[in-house]
Amino acid sequence: MPVSRGRKVHIFFMIIVFVCFGITTEVFFTAFSDLVNNTPLCDKPPLALAGYTYVWMAIIYALIPIFGVLLYDRIKNKPFWLRLPLYVVIIYIVEFTSGYILQLTTGSCPWHYTTGLNIMGLIRLDYFPDWLVFVWLVERLYVYVNGMIV
Repeated sequence: MPVSRGRKVHIFFMIIVFVCFGITTEVFFTAFSDLVNNTPLCDKPPLALAGYTYVWMAIIYALIPIFGVLLYDRIKNKPFWLRLPLYVVIIYIVEFTSGYILQLTTGSCPWHYTTGLNIMGLIRLDYFPDWLVFVWLVERLYVYVNGMIV
């Protein structure tokens, strides 16, 4: 079934929105994490709130609307306490897989975890509550942006 030009434009718009949202969220998260943990970035004091991300993350965040199209309509009527952990499991799978692929192709995973409850340095299980908040925000944004279809 062919996709209309309007739908293609909307999907492209959604990809841009989620790339920007994901990268911005990550920069804020890393800045505040470094503040809480008192770990300076690039010799700046933690109070400078210098956050960071990786260019590779744009590709990963671009997957959000693609997964949304495949998944959201199928589970939107399920209770949020069931949907949100499912989204986090998907994030863990994507984070682990993409991190592993980056490790194989570039020689390192940009977010290699050395602390917390991590699996092979590629995912941190103790970030589960943080991911729950993130996926709740993502779902709300996804519903809002999808409501903009003309």
